[in-house]
Amino acid sequence: MAIQAPTRRLMHHVGLEFVEKKIAGHGKRPLAAGLSLTSMIDFLVVTVVFLLMTFSASGETPVAKGLNMPKAENTLDMIDAPIVVVVGSQILVDGGPAGNTRPIEESDRMQRIDELFNILKAKRELWKQTHPTKDFPGVVLLQIDQEVKAVIVKSVFQTAAFAGFPNVSFMVNNLPKSAAHGG
Repeated sequence: MAIQAPTRRLMHHVGLEFVEKKIAGHGKRPLAAGLSLTSMIDFLVVTVVFLLMTFSASGETPVAKGLNMPKAENTLDMIDAPIVVVVGSQILVDGGPAGNTRPIEESDRMQRIDELFNILKAKRELWKQTHPTKDFPGVVLLQIDQEVKAVIVKSVFQTAAFAGFPNVSFMVNNLPKSAAHGG
């Protein structure tokens, strides 16, 4: 037997044409790409856990850092409305800056907060443009620290009313109903 140069000989004796093409290196890639089942399951589990952790059926909103809201027994679920937050001397509307409480603190008198007024008025106009056939509900939620002075709370409340939001609700921490009230 003479020594020959190495070649591909494996499976050449099989008489099927598609096997010969595969062996000779002329085969096509399979149409169905192979996916790793373990990786797919890992991805789906992580996605489901993330969605479960971030989902809130009752409409809970995160509370600003450093904000200690008052507690109440008789509460309602959250509604879809602009949220005005007063924390420290800063006023925020839906997370964006909307003024400062320092002028009110210094004068110790109720006054309209112009920046807050302009933002709420713009939100009202936008709502009316996007819902032309519906009546404007005029609801705003106040998320105010329980240590904030009453004159500041009144000023924010009055500014919201002047901007076209007469229905003001306060965000509170829910207390369980006591047994003495039959709850």
